[in-house]
Amino acid sequence: MFPIASIAFLGGMITGSFVGVVADRVPVGLSIVAPRSACPSCGTQIAGYDNVPVVSWLLLRGRCRTCDTRIPARYPLIELAVGIAFAATAVVLYDDPAELAIGLVFVAVLAAITLTDLEHRVIPNAILLVGSLIGVGIVAATDPSSIPERAAAAAGAGAFLLLFALIYPRGMGMGDVKLAAVMGLFLGVSVIPALFVGIALGALVGFWLMLRYGAEARKHAVPFGPFLAIGGVVGLLAGSQMIDLYLNAFVR
Repeated sequence: MFPIASIAFLGGMITGSFVGVVADRVPVGLSIVAPRSACPSCGTQIAGYDNVPVVSWLLLRGRCRTCDTRIPARYPLIELAVGIAFAATAVVLYDDPAELAIGLVFVAVLAAITLTDLEHRVIPNAILLVGSLIGVGIVAATDPSSIPERAAAAAGAGAFLLLFALIYPRGMGMGDVKLAAVMGLFLGVSVIPALFVGIALGALVGFWLMLRYGAEARKHAVPFGPFLAIGGVVGLLAGSQMIDLYLNAFVR
């Protein structure tokens, strides 16, 4: 199991580095293919040896080699986070290659929208669309019988959050609604505990803001996409177990 997790971790860090590029460029309409990454301060292209996930940031002490401008810590953090999520996904789903592939794509999509929502307050349609097409392609090739369940979960999750967005438009946008639908497509019925976790986390943070800032809490609104993303990872890794626990405790 350790070799599988190690390989997945390294692949996740590399993917996390690419996710950082996607999150920087897609919201502003730039190509993710060219040009090569460059320092936003001095414009110097980043050499390959300075672009090794996490390691290069540590060796450079978080600063550009050319102009000494600070490199935000979010880059190595997202690389580590995706690496850990990839490793966990590999450990949980290693015996089902198709589900493992779907899970890794899902984690990458969630990481990208987390960054874009935190930095730009937007969940780009392009990221959701490309991720969905890849996911549907894998499902169609490996488990087409699950498509109806996934389609129903996508419709149900999207409709559920659409209701929330209509009731409380200041706290949730259409990007969150579309993300919920994409989560349903990837997770199937496991989207239920995923949404529960995401909404619960968002409510806890909102409650904390109200306690700290009172009426001023409205001025400290936080994006909801990252909470849904955390819920999505929980649903991916433990959604079916959570559903079984609920059924055993309250239904049977």
